[in-house]
Formats: sequence, structure tokens, C-alpha cells
Amino acid sequence: MALLDVSHVTMKFGELVACDKVSFAVEEGAIVGLIGPNGAGKTTLFNCISGLYKPSSGRILFNGEDITGLKPFEIARKGAVRTFQIVRPLKDMTVFDNVLVGAFLKSRENHIAFEKAKECIRLCKLEHFQKKLAGELSIGGKKRLEMARALATEPKLLMLDEVMAGLTTTEIKASIEVIQRLRDNGMTIMIVEHVMEGIMPIADKIVVLDGGVKIAEDVPEAIANNERVIEAYLGAKYSQRYRHRRGDKSNG
Repeated sequence: MALLDVSHVTMKFGELVACDKVSFAVEEGAIVGLIGPNGAGKTTLFNCISGLYKPSSGRILFNGEDITGLKPFEIARKGAVRTFQIVRPLKDMTVFDNVLVGAFLKSRENHIAFEKAKECIRLCKLEHFQKKLAGELSIGGKKRLEMARALATEPKLLMLDEVMAGLTTTEIKASIEVIQRLRDNGMTIMIVEHVMEGIMPIADKIVVLDGGVKIAEDVPEAIANNERVIEAYLGAKYSQRYRHRRGDKSNG
């Protein structure tokens, strides 16, 4: 059984159809990428799954339970937690205290919440910054802080909204290492991302939206060679670079 099952989800804003009968599943323990051009409906779909929007139609099952239309805090308590594209740390609080806030969602005892916060800070490579004010972090640090705060809620599904956008090459590498470490620890992860060099090498499956419609769902290699996806989003140059890198790896 899939951990997340999105079935024919449609989201309308008046006459605008932001998502149109989108269906896909996220298997437990997998990394699933959600990609597409700006305005494709990716974040809208995230908002439907996480409870910020109630879909106009369709159904969302999480861990076998219908969560369609539940409030964000109810969905978070069930174990589906998301980060946001625009980071919003509690900037006048330390990194540690930011993560501790997340830990208190499920941990009511102080010592348990403290240990959970420490573990999430370690997983997200923020140990050297835990006493620093969150507002003083680099953008890469703030995005890892978003991940750590979400992790502290003990999710079954972690939904990441553009955690690599705007980062340096070094910061992207650090984010990839964190995501892979989380998956190695059994976390199921769904990622909205524009940085193809970040998501394509680590995803088990890629779902592609264009104009609110799912146009493809497959393993990264097949997506990189899908003519419809190339035309709508990736472009021929990226596809050629991807094939070249895959060829180098297979020859090495």
C-alpha cells in the first residue's frame, strides 16, 4: 500500500484550474520528485496535500486514511509535514529553539523534546549553528533549518518545497547529503524542485506537471528522455547533459 495516494485531485480558483485531476502515489521509503515549469500547479498540489487548500474534487489518502480537507495541524499530527519555498524561521530565536518548537508537536516531556531537537539538528548538519539566531543563517542554513524543524515533528512523510532553490553548489550538495541521509533512515520524501541536478540523481520516481495536468510519471532516466517533458520543461540541453553524465557513470 502506498503511504500517500493522490487520486484525481482538482483545485480551482474561480475559473482557473490550477490542478486538473492529478493522480499519483508515493511508496513508503521512496524519494519522489514533483517537477514542472512555473505555474504548473506543484505548490498548489502541495497545499492541497498539507491542508492549506481543500481540493475542489478528488481524494487524498495518507497511510490508508482519507485526509482530504483536514486542517494543516491535523495532517501534521498524522505524520505528513511540509516545508515552504519561502523560509520563515523564528528569526529572533536560536536554531535549537526553532527546532524545539517542532519537537513539542508530539513530545510533551521536555527531555524527550530536547533529545529529538538535538538529533534533527545533527541530521541536518546544523550542530555548529544551534546557538546562533536563526535570522543570521545563510539561505542554505535556513532551508536546512526548515527541514530540521519539520523532522522534529516525527513525520512519516516529509514534503520539501524547493529546498535547493537559490543555493550555491556547495549548499546544494549539503542539502542532497541531508536528504539521502534521511531516506537511509527510512524517511519517505516528496520534493518540489527546479534544480534538476539536485533532484534527478536521488529520486526514485519523478512526477511532471504542466498547466496543472500530470504529463508524465516515471523513473528519472525515462523522464529525462521523455519528449513531452523535454518540450514542456527540461529542454534538449538538459536531456543531453543528463544522458552524457549517465554514460560517464556507466563507463566508469
